[in-house]
Amino acid sequence: MTTTSTIDTPVCRTPAGVEITTAETGPGSRLPGERGPRPEHRPHAREAGEYLFVGLRGATRLPVPDPASVRLAPGDICFYDAHRPPELDFPERFRATVFLVPTDLLGLTPADAGRITRTPVARTSRLGALLSPLLSDLARTAATARPPVGEMLAGNAVNLLATLAAEQLGTRTPGPGGQAPPVLARILEYVELHLTEPDLSPEILARAHHISVRYLHKLFQEEGTTVGRWILRRRLEECRRELTRHGRGSRTIAAVAGRWGFTSATHFSRVFRTAYGMSPREWRDSAGRG
Repeated sequence: MTTTSTIDTPVCRTPAGVEITTAETGPGSRLPGERGPRPEHRPHAREAGEYLFVGLRGATRLPVPDPASVRLAPGDICFYDAHRPPELDFPERFRATVFLVPTDLLGLTPADAGRITRTPVARTSRLGALLSPLLSDLARTAATARPPVGEMLAGNAVNLLATLAAEQLGTRTPGPGGQAPPVLARILEYVELHLTEPDLSPEILARAHHISVRYLHKLFQEEGTTVGRWILRRRLEECRRELTRHGRGSRTIAAVAGRWGFTSATHFSRVFRTAYGMSPREWRDSAGRG
């Protein structure tokens, strides 16, 4: 006899209605939600690992179509309607990380929500490769953080999911064939490899990839950002992650900032507070107390 268990113990809950749950579970698990009509799709996988799910609260309430089979691989991100959460056909043991998010926080209409729930974001895709590990890391950190920090992390996760939803809906200008130009993926990889270098700049990126600075800015503009904002955001994310580590041998705040390309401690403190609503020291202390 097959038993069905529900992944329903949030590790982080915010006043805005966002819940984050992460748990080791097994076959027959049902995703969190309202347990309404039959689900509109049946996610299934044959490999162990971590899978990420985004339950859309107040999503569609539309007529329920015939259930569709959705195949997933470890690290994939799958949206679903929390009004009719699906049962998972998965391996014996796997890890499920679930974000329950009101659709209005993601800027989604009911029609939008209905469209993205049937199209998973593969971990092997360009955006999936960038966001899947970040979302997983946010969920794990939120599980051990005190409420103020957990709520901030949940807000960051919502921002990432809103970006992901917009990409899925095609609200940004796509590259050839509906995907970003291959050169952009190479540029993003180059940024990751050289993020610690203080002199990383649009001119260096353009020269390394044999394109003009003007075309480089155009590529990032089509992704809804700028070169400078992308580099700054990634540096801040790495600094924030490193500042959560404590114990013998951990770096000072100034050393962490310098390691990730910030040449001025004052500038680093200012942009960190602007991005996260607290100083680097407050973040480190709050994470430590958590």
